[in-house]
Amino acid sequence: MKNSSENIVYVSEFVDLVGPETKMLGPVRDGGRIVTGTEPACYGPMITPEIESGHTISRPVAVAGAEVGDGVALKIKKIEITSKASASGTETPHEGSFVGDPFVAKKCPGCGKVNPNTVVKGVGRDAICCADCDTSISAFDVTNGYTMIFDDKRTVGVTVPNHVAEEIARNAEDYSGAPAGSTCHSILVFALADMPAGIVSKIRPMIGNLGTLPGVTMPSSHNAGDFGVFLIGAPHAHAITEEELAKRSDAHMDIDSVGEGAVVIAPVKVAQAGIIVGDVHAMQGDGEIAGHTTDVSAEITIEVEVIKKLANDGPILLPLRENLPPLARLPSSEELEAARSLADSRGFDIQTEVAPIQVVGSGANLNEATMNGLERMAKLADMDIDEVKNRVTITGGIEIGRLPGIVHISMLIPISRLEQIGIAHLVKEQYGL
Repeated sequence: MKNSSENIVYVSEFVDLVGPETKMLGPVRDGGRIVTGTEPACYGPMITPEIESGHTISRPVAVAGAEVGDGVALKIKKIEITSKASASGTETPHEGSFVGDPFVAKKCPGCGKVNPNTVVKGVGRDAICCADCDTSISAFDVTNGYTMIFDDKRTVGVTVPNHVAEEIARNAEDYSGAPAGSTCHSILVFALADMPAGIVSKIRPMIGNLGTLPGVTMPSSHNAGDFGVFLIGAPHAHAITEEELAKRSDAHMDIDSVGEGAVVIAPVKVAQAGIIVGDVHAMQGDGEIAGHTTDVSAEITIEVEVIKKLANDGPILLPLRENLPPLARLPSSEELEAARSLADSRGFDIQTEVAPIQVVGSGANLNEATMNGLERMAKLADMDIDEVKNRVTITGGIEIGRLPGIVHISMLIPISRLEQIGIAHLVKEQYGL
C-alpha cells in the first residue's frame, strides 16, 4: 500500500471474502474519489462454485485518516450500466451440492470437492461443469427464471422469449459487459425464459453492496444481520460466532434508494475503512422479494469524506429527496405557516430546525432488523427509544430493504443533534437546507 494518499483510486480487481486481513488498494485521500467497475453478482457468484460467497465486490480501498469508530460518507456520483442484458429468478438449494450454505460452500456432486474450479460447456442450466470430473454442478435449481434485455440508453428492460434467451446465452460475455478481471460465470449462459416475454420494467440502477470492511472476515454476501446468521456455527470454513457477527458493517443492504445522488455514511470497523462496492442492480422493488434481481456490470464513481468519531454501528442513508417516505419530507412553507398559526394560538413554538436521515437495521428477520435499526437511531439521535418510535411513526417510516432482515428507518431529527455528531453539513447539502 502506498504511503501517500491519492486523489483518485481506480479499482479493477474483485474479491469474495472481506475482513481485516483483506488486502486494500489506495489509500484514497479524504475528499478523493474511487472509480470501479463491477461484475454481475449475485447469480454470477452463486453459479461459480470456486467463489466462496454469494457476491463478489471490488477490492477494498483504504481511506487516509479513517480510524475505527469514525464514519465515511460515500457520495454516489455515477452509476453507468455496461451490461446489455441480465438474468435472474427464484431458486431453491440443490441438495447434495453444498455443505451447510449453498452460497458459500458449493460441492461437486461428482467428485465431492468443495469450491472446485469449473468451466462452461454450452448453454443451459447444466452448462457449469467441474474442471476435475466434468460433472454438471450448481448449488441452486432455478425455479422460475427470466432474461431481460436493455435499450441502448439503459432506460427500460424487457423480458425475452426462449429463442432470444438462447441467443444471448451463446454471446453471454458480450451481453454481460463484465469488466476485465471478472471472476465469475455469467448467469446469462443458463438461457432462462420461464417468465412471459414482453414484461417491461423501468431501469433504476442501485448498488446492493456498498460500505466498509467488517471487523471479522466473512463472505461479502453475508456482511449483514440476516445473511450473517447463517455463518454462526456453520459446518464450513467460514463459520463465525454470534459475537463476531456483531462486527459486521452491513454493507450488503440491497436498499433500492442507494442509487446515483444518494449518500451512504458507513461505519469504520477496521483501520482505514476499506471501501467496497458491488452487486449493482438495474432495478429492484422494495424487499427484493424474489431474493434476487437484475444483476449488471457497471462503472461506479464514489466520493469519500471521513466523519471523525461518528461511532455509527451501521450505515446511515441520505437518499434523494424524492425517495424519502412522505412524512420524512420537510413541510412546505404553507404547511409550516398553518402549524405556526396553531402553535401561536396556544402560546408555544414549533420545531422547524429538523432534517431527515435514514438508519439501516439488520437482523435474522424483519422484527429483529427493526429493533436493531431503532436502537441505532436512538443512539444516533441521543433519544429514548420510545421517543424514537413515536417520531418515526409521525415524521418518518420504516421500509423494507431486503427480506428476510434489512430495513431502513426514516425520521426527522433536530439539526442541532446532527451538528453535534458531525453530519449536519452532509444533510443540509443533500436536501438544500
